[in-house]
Amino acid sequence: MNKLHGTGVALVTPFTPTGAIDMAAWERLLDFNIAGGVEYLVINGTTGESPTVTASEKAELLDIARRHVAGRVPLVYGIGGNDTATVEQQLRSFDPTGITAILSASPAYNKPSQAGIVTHYQRLAEASPLPLILYNVPGRTGSNISADTTLKLAQHANIIGIKEASGNVEQCLAILAKKPADFLFLSGDDMLTLPLIACGGQGIISVLGNAFPQKFSDMTRAALAGDFARASELLYYFVGLNPLMYEEGNPVGVKAALALQGVCEPAVRLPLVPASEGLTARIKMLL
Repeated sequence: MNKLHGTGVALVTPFTPTGAIDMAAWERLLDFNIAGGVEYLVINGTTGESPTVTASEKAELLDIARRHVAGRVPLVYGIGGNDTATVEQQLRSFDPTGITAILSASPAYNKPSQAGIVTHYQRLAEASPLPLILYNVPGRTGSNISADTTLKLAQHANIIGIKEASGNVEQCLAILAKKPADFLFLSGDDMLTLPLIACGGQGIISVLGNAFPQKFSDMTRAALAGDFARASELLYYFVGLNPLMYEEGNPVGVKAALALQGVCEPAVRLPLVPASEGLTARIKMLL
């Protein structure tokens, strides 16, 4: 699916200082990223603090995004969970209008076997009205989708790709070496975008892109075009910034960077807390 090549951004969910959804900031964030040239937007991913956003809030965020984006870029929507039956029901009741694909993280906390992960995703793929993108993020879920499991699931007609955020380069290479030609391999780690594109990946679903859409999407496009000298120059800009995005939890750092640029408040929902003064000062210095 070529429309999902390049830079997708796993959008944060803007909150007011009192904890409500900031819908005006949501529209600013959408425009900020589109103006920055990203290829597509991901709504209701884990960077969007999906565990602490209610179902009605998610529906409102999606409705506003559909109307405000108005087809300017593709939209990907996150639907996942650790109860397969509940996720199946969510997929069957989901209105797919204006959405290109579903991003679904592997089940967290349960720590299923590889056979369980295969069956989980096969069930979701059958229930989904849209193509499904796997999301492997062991640091959040507590379990890994192995390369063999990814390659087995890649054979399903309604599973079109993976966001690979294991940080395990050898595992990524094992997938890239044997995946079907039309199976999307998307980095889930901003700083591995270039090497994984060099080895056959098609892009990234990014956290940094929220606050640096133009620089990050320019970097990814340069890599996809084979201009690794230019891509590396842009990547090195992020070497100092990237660790700060996660030092106090995600999306704490990137929200601080967005706040410094006037896009949204640094507010997050408990159990996360906003960036400390020290972290904010260091991000500001690098900006």
